[in-house]
Amino acid sequence: RDPPAPIAAALHRYLRDPATPWSLPVIARGTPFQRRVWAALRRIPVGRTVTYGALAARLGSAPRAVGAACRANPVALVIPCHRVVASAGLGGYQGRSAGPGVEIKRWLLRHEGALPEG
Repeated sequence: RDPPAPIAAALHRYLRDPATPWSLPVIARGTPFQRRVWAALRRIPVGRTVTYGALAARLGSAPRAVGAACRANPVALVIPCHRVVASAGLGGYQGRSAGPGVEIKRWLLRHEGALPEG
């Protein structure tokens, strides 16, 4: 089954040019803290990354709590949790520290021109 046309069109725009803003309305249900993290993620510019620790410090929280909110993210491309990296490298993705999810994170960061060193 194909995705709805607006979602497919937005995905195609992102794949052509990752700097194109997502034009989809997002109604992400989560705890107040998760919604704060997700709002902060949407403010990370394309081509940039932030560490879990730095984002946690901005939010007055802990890096693991930020990681948990990233894992709970229901729309991973629109709310770009892939832009949050570990202080010592790429870090995990979708709750996994290795495997296909991390390779997706690596690909997304390369696509956006933001792959961290290491």
